Amino acid sequence: MIASTAQVTSCSSGIPEEAGPHPAHLSQALSHFPPLTTTVPKEFVHRAAVAEVLLTSWTPRSGTEFRVTAQWPRCHSYFAPVDGRYDPLFAAETIRQIGALLAHTGFDVPLGHKFLMWDLEFAVVPEQLRIAGAPASLDIDVSCTEVDRRPGGALKGLRYEAVLRQDGQTVATGGASFTCTRPEVHDRLRRDRPRSDESPLPLTAPLPPQHVGRTSPVDVVLSPIGEAGRWLLRADTRHPVLFDHPVDHVPGMVLLEATRQAAHALLGHAPFPVSARSTFERYAELDAPCMVEARELPDKEGSLTTVLVTATQGDEQLFSSTLAAARL
Repeated sequence: MIASTAQVTSCSSGIPEEAGPHPAHLSQALSHFPPLTTTVPKEFVHRAAVAEVLLTSWTPRSGTEFRVTAQWPRCHSYFAPVDGRYDPLFAAETIRQIGALLAHTGFDVPLGHKFLMWDLEFAVVPEQLRIAGAPASLDIDVSCTEVDRRPGGALKGLRYEAVLRQDGQTVATGGASFTCTRPEVHDRLRRDRPRSDESPLPLTAPLPPQHVGRTSPVDVVLSPIGEAGRWLLRADTRHPVLFDHPVDHVPGMVLLEATRQAAHALLGHAPFPVSARSTFERYAELDAPCMVEARELPDKEGSLTTVLVTATQGDEQLFSSTLAAARL
């Protein structure tokens, strides 16, 4: 088990090595500073770009309890501010990254293993998401409630819950579950599937960005098909955030963004996601059309609007999400 936080391991001053500080002197110099913040290694959260890493440290409390820290930037190329608040999907991505981080550092899953997310849920406190004069620094308590191991002890799957706080105030809660497998097993099962860097399907025209709460057509993940409440998933495999690295399926975060955009297109106004509960029943393949449908559910939350979004390929449902949204 790796029981440490990400730490500064080297410094570069741009001067010849013989003129630079000796490592012992460097360590002594750093000891005079308060704890320094950096991101966790990007490989631990399955990201290629360091800029997309939200987690900054982890500390085990027990075999199943962890303290994780994170930072949300005040402005992001994709998770843009919403009415002066952090994008609620930051919470979803933070929860996703936590699962990968703890699998590798807390349960010894080797890098390179493949992960399959089965469900993810989050709920935010809108008044605690207001953007202030500095990035949000989060303390996150994580409890692994179900730990499934293979014969021999290797991790097979994990279910975990997280509470995200800033300055002691709860910002969001949520959880997820996933299974993981060795790369050779995954490759044997999916060797025939195209990767995102192979452009498996032509890119279709987007909905107007303003119809789905976006400013750029590049960020739109739905295409019109001329039917109310029904769209074609638009998976732009060149997108630097949604497709951060080559994969053989549509990432789950693309489906979560499709949920938000479908709710916006259905309701005709920008919904502020307060909570979402999503299930991933099978991979969304890159080489087959994926249909996204949305319908409003009966009002059970008073001030909230609830929308059910599903995604299908052929006759098989692969994803569903129940989104509760407020109108700010």
